[in-house]
Amino acid sequence: MQLNQQAWAIAETLIADAQSMGVQCHTNDSGVRIVDCGVKQTGSIAAGLQLTQAAMAGLGQAWIEPAEQAADSFQAVWPACRWPLVAVQSNQPLAACLASQYAGWKVSVQDYFAMASGPIRAAIGREDLYDSEALGLGSMRERAGCAVGLLESAKIPPIEVCLLLAADAGVPPSSLILLVARTASTAGTLQVVARSLETALHQLHELHFDLRRIRRGTGRAPLAPVPSKDLVAIGRTNDAILYGSHVVLEVSGDDESLLEIGPRMVSSASADYGEPFANLFKKAGGDFYAIDPSLFAPALVDLVNTDTGRRHRFGGIAPDIVERSFTTGD
Repeated sequence: MQLNQQAWAIAETLIADAQSMGVQCHTNDSGVRIVDCGVKQTGSIAAGLQLTQAAMAGLGQAWIEPAEQAADSFQAVWPACRWPLVAVQSNQPLAACLASQYAGWKVSVQDYFAMASGPIRAAIGREDLYDSEALGLGSMRERAGCAVGLLESAKIPPIEVCLLLAADAGVPPSSLILLVARTASTAGTLQVVARSLETALHQLHELHFDLRRIRRGTGRAPLAPVPSKDLVAIGRTNDAILYGSHVVLEVSGDDESLLEIGPRMVSSASADYGEPFANLFKKAGGDFYAIDPSLFAPALVDLVNTDTGRRHRFGGIAPDIVERSFTTGD
């Protein structure tokens, strides 16, 4: 499927438009090209959309829409939403979201840490996701001639990290592009909020649902205001999905299994549900893995059976929690 080559073309477009996008590209001494999309640079909404497209390896679309212009299904559940929405859609959601976009690779070298996503994961190919027979992602492991990775970090990666990632991906340093943005940046916040569809798919995978039944998916979540602190941004971007997102999945097969899985695939199924993420993160000592994994799910999900035509809705938007999250702390 050439995930990295498709993302490479998107990254090259971003680099060509660097000035208008508010980003800066430089080649470090290792030969790796690093695109600062929101560390020292201001970035932009347009850059965030390009980051999202690259993260999905060009197999999905991302756009911004005013809440009042959203699909009727969203307006019906949150008519008073006053934030613009980050919308994503894919007709190849497994490849776009799980094989590529999912932030499933941690980079931790000395004092440098980043969450890595994008098609570089398929080139590295060490995650358990790629071994799942139920997903069939093993065929999406790549030995491509180039690699593209997204790093969610407040620091530009040092040379040793760049060389390590190039080696892990099996490409020469000159064939690696790293797109970097801190969470508390315009592009960084947007590309995290753009993970509503990915979050739904990953939660279904954790529940051992056969994801090969999913034909296409769409997700919407409110774009959080960008604060000055990354910890606040982490709270807000998570709340945008856990309490403010709406995902629609078109699924084949029987209705009974959808009625069984639906109540378990939304964030309200978690015992941790009901508090802004920043509070939960603090209680967990800053450890994501100490938080109930079932919380990391969309707020509201519609499962549309393409065989029977029936639509099943689960969960619900929590506007009060989103409002509190988006308007307090900085």
